[in-house]
Amino acid sequence: MSEYSWPEENGRHIPDTASAWTKTVRVLPAGTPITGEVIGRQPFGVFLSIDDHPNSVGLARINRMPRCMELPTVGQHVTGEVIWHADHNHQVGVMLSEWAKHEDLLPRFRVSQTVHGRITKIASIGVFVRLADCVEGLIPLTKPAASAETFREGQELSVQILSVDHERNRILLAQPLP
Repeated sequence: MSEYSWPEENGRHIPDTASAWTKTVRVLPAGTPITGEVIGRQPFGVFLSIDDHPNSVGLARINRMPRCMELPTVGQHVTGEVIWHADHNHQVGVMLSEWAKHEDLLPRFRVSQTVHGRITKIASIGVFVRLADCVEGLIPLTKPAASAETFREGQELSVQILSVDHERNRILLAQPLP
């Protein structure tokens, strides 16, 4: 099976959601906690078969997914909360519990700020430093051979933030002074 698939490709029949839509909206209003199984996975999100509601299909969209997380896999059981209803395609919008508990920490970082982090990876382009949960920055290396001598994975250090690119989720760091 490929990384992405529609429910039908996984042997799941999509129910007649249209005939049950009025009841679905009534019994699953916004704020209702749900559990369900992932029955399809697409780049835009995952489709859910909602437990105890066989004629309802949920959709957890990636625009609600924290940047460091991945989509759940087909067959995985998840929990969440109903957040919207889409009348045009009879889908129940779901915020997964795992995603809701996660805070996006990138906006807390500012240019010229000095922060502490831990080296997670040393690559030919530079040194990756974890600044917070799901937030890493890059110290570009001008002399790659020097990285083995200067840095080691797991090392803690102070770095200065040179730039924060919110659209591309990137932070550029200055190499710490010796």
